[in-house]
Amino acid sequence: MVEREQKERTLQFAAISNHAESPGLEQMYRDHYKRVLYAAYRVTGNMDDAEDVLQTVFMRLARREGGSPLSDSPGNYLHRAAINAAVDIVRSRKAARSTPLEDVDHTLSGDEDDSPQQDQANREMQDLVRQALTKVSPKAAEIFVLRYFEGYGNNEIAKMLGTSRSTVNVILHRTRNRLKDDLGSVLGDRS
Repeated sequence: MVEREQKERTLQFAAISNHAESPGLEQMYRDHYKRVLYAAYRVTGNMDDAEDVLQTVFMRLARREGGSPLSDSPGNYLHRAAINAAVDIVRSRKAARSTPLEDVDHTLSGDEDDSPQQDQANREMQDLVRQALTKVSPKAAEIFVLRYFEGYGNNEIAKMLGTSRSTVNVILHRTRNRLKDDLGSVLGDRS
C-alpha cells in the first residue's frame, strides 16, 4: 500500500511539475505535501477531497505569474492555502463521504481509549462543526481551523496571518458563539 501511495504522489507531482516554471517547486512539494494533505484532511474529513486540495494548492503555485517568492515562510503560506481550499470544498460538497481519520494516520487519530460509540460521536460532531463552518466568513473559518483543528495558539495564528492577537481573540470568540448557536439548534433537534 505504501508503494502504491508513493506512485500516486509521484504521478501527482509529475502532473504539477509539467506546469511548473520554478525549479524549487519539486523540493517545496517534497518538503510540504504531508502538511498540506493533513491540514486539508482535518478540515474536509475526506481523503479524496484532501488530495484534491493538495493538487489544487501546488497547481496554483506552479501557475503563479513571475515566480515571485511566497513569503518568508512557504510552509505557513502553503498551510493557509490548504485550509482555505479545504474550507471551499466543504462549502461546495456538503454531502461528502468521509474516511475515518484513524485510517489515514495514527498520529492524527483521537484518544485510542475511546469506545467505538465515542469515536462515532466524535466523527459526527466533527462533521457538524465542518458544516457549521461553511456559514461563517472564510477568515473566521480559517482562524477557527488553525486554532481548534490544527492546534496553533492565538499568538502563532496572529503571526501567521499578519494580524494582532486581539483580532484573533475577537474572531475566535464570535465564531465560537456563532457555532454554539448553530450547533445548539441542531443538537437540540436531535434529542
